[in-house]
Amino acid sequence: MKNYFLKNRFQNYWRNIDKNILICFFVLFFLGSFFSFSSTSSLAGERLDKDYYFFFTKHFIFMTFAIVLMFFVSFVEIKSLKKSIFPLFLITFAILLLVPFIGYEVKGARRWLDFYFFKIQPIELIKPFFVLAVATFLTSKKLKKSNSGYILSFLILLSVVILLVNQPDFGQSILLIVTWISVLFVSGFSILLTIFFFFLLVIFASVLILSFPSKFGYIFKRVTTFLDPNKGDSFQTQKALDAIRQGGFTGQGMGEGILKESVPEAHTDYIIAVITEEFGSIISIFIILIFLYVSFRIIKKCLNENEEDIKLSLCGLSSLLIFQTFIHIGVNTSLLPTTGMTLPFLSYGGSSLIGSAILAGVILNYTKNRISEKEYL
Repeated sequence: MKNYFLKNRFQNYWRNIDKNILICFFVLFFLGSFFSFSSTSSLAGERLDKDYYFFFTKHFIFMTFAIVLMFFVSFVEIKSLKKSIFPLFLITFAILLLVPFIGYEVKGARRWLDFYFFKIQPIELIKPFFVLAVATFLTSKKLKKSNSGYILSFLILLSVVILLVNQPDFGQSILLIVTWISVLFVSGFSILLTIFFFFLLVIFASVLILSFPSKFGYIFKRVTTFLDPNKGDSFQTQKALDAIRQGGFTGQGMGEGILKESVPEAHTDYIIAVITEEFGSIISIFIILIFLYVSFRIIKKCLNENEEDIKLSLCGLSSLLIFQTFIHIGVNTSLLPTTGMTLPFLSYGGSSLIGSAILAGVILNYTKNRISEKEYL
């Protein structure tokens, strides 16, 4: 009886899942694994004197775990998933709270927690739950009557941003702010009040930078360098641009790129430039189209969605995915100041992969054909 129930559940799951989105996520995960090998083999073997497969093996293990996690999140009943949103947000927020106390510093930023067997960057885990928590507050019937959902969502944003600014991590802070604004806009919030909140956050950030120049002065330097490259060190951005130019339409060939050898963390923060240099802009355009297609499928689903919380959650998750993708690409192409933003599914790193898996799992869960699912049951 139990086996029949599980078989029935799986058949029902497979019948109603959006297979187009699922295939896109699979393609992104496996492209990330392939590009991880291409961008880290020489780094591991020649510069760090490790096995050539050292970073690739770690990435592959995390990718496998991420895919399993994605399926698990997408398989969970939607009622159970909704009930677990706020507890999971609180847990990930508590983990983020530990960073100022037991986090370790890398290149002047304290963003990581070391649990001996593995290291995590808590912000990567909290991002999807942040979007879901905000959407839950904004669509709550009890909070809607007094409009207190907007205030609570702003307080959540402010709490997370304060912790990020303290690390400091302005790139992720900006990502969460623009995602929050997009969710607010879609929810029907006043445009004038949305602009007011945006300027309030800009003023808050400006006061911090001016009040603590020793801690946040690097942000001003990055913006100044972005506006005028002669006023600062634009080495990484220039190298990324050169790599993209050299890659051209078809690329230099696998393993022939030099960006990964000249720029630190190229396999994370500059992965799209590494891909373009070795495999050409045609592959980069293909990757961008995958992200856009996923967003198109999500928006199409939202137009036919009756449950407001699901609709708002999908819009927020889609915004988070697209904003992060284009911030990463913008930095690589010198359209935006350096932020240290990873590319979802493709950049090397366990935290980024796990965060992407959670986001993908929720999207797959919320885009399932639930009408057909009910009829089938």
